[in-house]
Amino acid sequence: MKTYFLIILLSISSLVVKAQVAIGKTSTSSPSASLEFGYTPNDVTKQRGIILPWTNASNTLINVVPGTMIFDSSDKKIKYYKGTDDPNSIATWVDLTINGDGTVDKSLQDNLTESAVAKVSIGEKTNTEGILVLEDNNKAMVLPMVDKYSSVVNPTAGMMVYDMANNMICFFNGTAWTFWKTSNT
Repeated sequence: MKTYFLIILLSISSLVVKAQVAIGKTSTSSPSASLEFGYTPNDVTKQRGIILPWTNASNTLINVVPGTMIFDSSDKKIKYYKGTDDPNSIATWVDLTINGDGTVDKSLQDNLTESAVAKVSIGEKTNTEGILVLEDNNKAMVLPMVDKYSSVVNPTAGMMVYDMANNMICFFNGTAWTFWKTSNT
């Protein structure tokens, strides 16, 4: 798995400006997709998600830009950083997780050394901080799609997928799936 992920990262890092990346498929399905993952309906061997970067405490991160998404292992929450246009307001981390009582096995993560210079940039490269930075101003990431969140075999803490059966974003906190569904779907 580590080798597969490393190959993907190296492949992505060699891309040039204005790139579109398809993982698990030959091309993106829309010119508006900056990063898109393959979807194979009814095949449980291909029901996978994306694992967000882990941190031990979101309040210790520096130089964070609005839109950053993380898995905060200290409170088992999926969060995104919400910036502010008001200089008198404090930008905050927004909790996207409903159930925070998950159990997280951090043994693999804690033994790794983080490289401060590791970065993959898709789109027009800037100096924006982050491990994976999508830098297009007219494209977006399409989340990994699964038939249903329960189709994912052995999910890991920090995993995020789009559930096609229920039209919702699902997060796994180490023990339980939590869901983000808009009221108009």
